[in-house]
Amino acid sequence: MKELALKYGCNPQQKPSKIYMSDGSDLPIEVLNGTPGYINFLDAFNGWQLVKELKEATGLPAATSFKHVSPAGAAVGIELDDVMKKVYFVEDVENLSLLACAYARARGADRMSSYGDFIALSDVCDLATAKIIKKEFSDGIIAPGYEPEALELLKEKKKGKYAIIKIDESYVPAPTEHKEVFGVTFEQGRNDIKLDNSVVENVVTKNKDIPDNAKRDLVISLITLKYTQSNSVCFVKDGQAIGIGAGQQSRVHCTRLAGDKADKWLLRQCPKVLDLQFVDGIKRADRDNAIENYIGAEYMDVLRDGAWENIFKVKPEIFTEEEKRAWLDKMDGVSLGSDAFFPFGDSIERGVKSGVKYVVQPGGSIRDDQVIETCDKYGIAMAFNGIRLFHH
Repeated sequence: MKELALKYGCNPQQKPSKIYMSDGSDLPIEVLNGTPGYINFLDAFNGWQLVKELKEATGLPAATSFKHVSPAGAAVGIELDDVMKKVYFVEDVENLSLLACAYARARGADRMSSYGDFIALSDVCDLATAKIIKKEFSDGIIAPGYEPEALELLKEKKKGKYAIIKIDESYVPAPTEHKEVFGVTFEQGRNDIKLDNSVVENVVTKNKDIPDNAKRDLVISLITLKYTQSNSVCFVKDGQAIGIGAGQQSRVHCTRLAGDKADKWLLRQCPKVLDLQFVDGIKRADRDNAIENYIGAEYMDVLRDGAWENIFKVKPEIFTEEEKRAWLDKMDGVSLGSDAFFPFGDSIERGVKSGVKYVVQPGGSIRDDQVIETCDKYGIAMAFNGIRLFHH
C-alpha cells in the first residue's frame, strides 16, 4: 500500500487528508482493523519510536499510552506485585506477561490522561495484554504483530471499529525529515541519537552515586522526553514514567505539572484509596474520576451528600492534607529527566517534594552552579548529558 486516504486531518474541516511515502515506496504499516485517523497515526508513529527505543535501551518489552502527540505514560516490562495489580485494576488478568505489565504500568500512571489513548507496543501483542486493553477506553494500537487470539479480542472493541495497525519493525526512515507549515517546507536531520547509560555518566554533583536501576530510569525519562511535546520533564520510578509535564512554556511549570501527576500516582497506592468501596457496576471512567477527585483538592465533589451515594457503598473519610503529605514523604528514589537545561533551582526544589534523588539534564544554563548547589543541598545526584531533546 503506497498511500492511505484518511477521513480528514486534525479537524473535520481539513480535507482532503492522506498518508503516503514521498519516494513512492510502500507504507511500513498494515491496517488490520478499523479506520485510523490523522491524529491516530501521529500518535502511533511517535509511540512506536518510543517503545522501540525503550526496548533497545533496556532489553525489556515496552509500552506507551499516547494522547495528542505526547505520551500520557510509558513503561518497560517489570512484574507487578499484588498491590500494584490492584492499583492498575488488573488483579483479574491471569498469567500477566512482561508486555502486559508494561502496558498496565503505562496506562496506570495517569489514567485520566490515558482515557481514549493510542497504544504502542514494542513486541507482538499477546492475549494477556489484549485482555487489559479490551477493558479500557482506547482509540487504537500499533504493534509489530498480534497473536491470533489477541487480534480477535481486540477486533471486538468499539463495535468492531477499533483501529489496529501492524508496523514493519525492520522499517528505517530516511535520515532527513520534512514538515510543511504555512506553505513553507522545513527540513532537518532526524533525531536518531541513541540514549543509553553513557548519557548519565557525567555526574556534576557531590553525590556521584547513581545505582543501575536509577540509570535505567533516567534513560527511560530521556527516551520518553524525546517523543514528548516540549518544554517537558519526566518523573520515573521502577521502570515507568509516573509523571510527564508536556508543552509548557516555563520549565518549572512542566515540573509542577509532572510532579503533581507523580504525587497522584503514589497517593493511589495508599491503603485509604485502595480500600475505597465503589458501588457495583460503576463504570471505569467514573471510578477513575472519583479517585482523582478524592485525592485532589475537589474531594467534596464526590463526598458531599447526594453525590457519594452514587459512587461509594460506604462514605469515605476525608483524605486530609496532613495524611497525604505523610504518605508522599514515603516517596524516594525517583528519577527526573528534562529535555533542556533547568534555568533555576526551583524545579529541583519541586522535584524533592516528590521524592527525586536522581536528575539528568543537558546543562548549559548560566545558573548551572545554582542548580548544582540546590541538588547538593538535598544529596541529589545529577548528571549533565549535553543533549537537548526538543520535540515539536
